[in-house]
Amino acid sequence: MAYVGRFATTRARLIRYLERKLRERGWDGENSADLDALAERFAELGYIDDAGYARMKGAAMERRGLGVRRIMQALHADGVAETDRSEAERQAKHGKWDAADILARKKRIGPYAREDDGRDDPKQREKQIAAFLRAGHDFAVARAWVDAAPGEFPERSE
Repeated sequence: MAYVGRFATTRARLIRYLERKLRERGWDGENSADLDALAERFAELGYIDDAGYARMKGAAMERRGLGVRRIMQALHADGVAETDRSEAERQAKHGKWDAADILARKKRIGPYAREDDGRDDPKQREKQIAAFLRAGHDFAVARAWVDAAPGEFPERSE
């Protein structure tokens, strides 16, 4: 209860946490602990909401400038089922251009770069595109932002 009360979590993350605690502390019960039933009961009571967690985590990652692919990978790793990820995915796809803008501003790429940043250097361009790809953005979005001149914003391509 303390873990669920303190942290936003998913069924899968709660089960992993409880498995780890059982390994560390042991179990004295005559039957093995039914962690799946416990996680399901917490979900029924509203203590755990995988879809709500996915929306919250996706929005937080988007505000950090991360793209759709990276958000979906993180939610998958957190054990959120595909059906519970669908709203977060829709939200991430809708805000992908704004997330790219945030990343470009944070990394000083494209329109946020200084005039003397070495824009014509192919290695610098590769590094900037790689930063967008690692953040989960698609290549077209990365190229649009990296190719934008300082002070000139790329045309929205959604």
